[in-house]
Amino acid sequence: MSGARYLGLTWDHPRGYNALAAAAREVAPPGLLHWDKQPLEGFESHPIADLAARYDLLVLDHPHIGEAVAQDCLLPLDEFFSPEELTHWEKATMGSTMASYHWQGRQWAIPLDIATQVCAYRVADVGVPPNDWQGMVALSRRMPLALSVAGPHAVLNLFSIIVSLGREPGGEDLVDEETGRVALALLAELYHRTPEFSRRLNPIGLLEAMAHGEGIACVPLVYGYVNYAIGAPGRKALRFAEAPAGKPKRRGSVLGGTGIALTRRFRPDGDLLAHLRWLMGIGAQCGFIPDHDGQPSLREAWQAAPVNAQWGGFYRATAATTEGAWVRPRFDGYIAFQTDAAALIRAALEARQPESTTLSQLRERWRQARQASRGPLF
Repeated sequence: MSGARYLGLTWDHPRGYNALAAAAREVAPPGLLHWDKQPLEGFESHPIADLAARYDLLVLDHPHIGEAVAQDCLLPLDEFFSPEELTHWEKATMGSTMASYHWQGRQWAIPLDIATQVCAYRVADVGVPPNDWQGMVALSRRMPLALSVAGPHAVLNLFSIIVSLGREPGGEDLVDEETGRVALALLAELYHRTPEFSRRLNPIGLLEAMAHGEGIACVPLVYGYVNYAIGAPGRKALRFAEAPAGKPKRRGSVLGGTGIALTRRFRPDGDLLAHLRWLMGIGAQCGFIPDHDGQPSLREAWQAAPVNAQWGGFYRATAATTEGAWVRPRFDGYIAFQTDAAALIRAALEARQPESTTLSQLRERWRQARQASRGPLF
């Protein structure tokens, strides 16, 4: 372990680690902060209380907030940052990213990074990708199209399709019968044309395979990683586009990205708070973070011509979807439901189970998760 005053945990991809580690070395006061890293799967599912007991700062996703607050793991950031600062960041960041970390009247993380599900494709194969789901179905009949269904992504894809059909999952029944069946049927149709090897790949694995020419022409919904918008040795650049639209022309997509939270095992000093402010500032967001493989959250960075030129136009090509991305539930117990529901959907797809049966099972798990929650549901 390093001799730093503070120990943080992020995830082990250049987008999640490089900028934070470089800033700790090059910008923060010497010895202030050291970042460890964990695999993406741990980031998505590891129990938050265990991590909060071992680290001072956690990079996390907004659906963990309800669980973390229910277990009293985090420090509310409104104790350390002024209302004016928090309001400024909410207005300056893309879409609902700042608001997604606001829960029970308190702010629990600041959004260093933002991502959502967008379309990724090989331009040599696809040309211009379809704008809607009907077009994606037609494309899947002509060339290899893959779905992101590993880990939690089977249910996140389902939710995105539901949102594109004009509904938002939630309430007592999760989704109405007709919309749920239509969304599951669309998922099933595409799934059974998906190259079998791709079904076990997480978003990074899918993008890697596509960039290396391994039999995938397009992924209609996958969390965007700016790192793949430019080429690298042995790897071609991918293109990214807005998520497919549904009947009401809404681009369904589920918000991702990461926020930095402070755990209750310490109290931050002025140097650490100043460093976090710097990470959220224009200079870092429009310069240092993109220069170190990061994916900033500030709208100004997403609109900046130099940032887009540096990263193959990724930001402008996916900005509309990112601004309108749907915020997942954050109640205590949601993460366990998400994991369980994704596994249920994968099994149902493999077995070609009737959509009505799968929907009934999902609703039952959803109700059980809500009933078991130790805190509020909204």
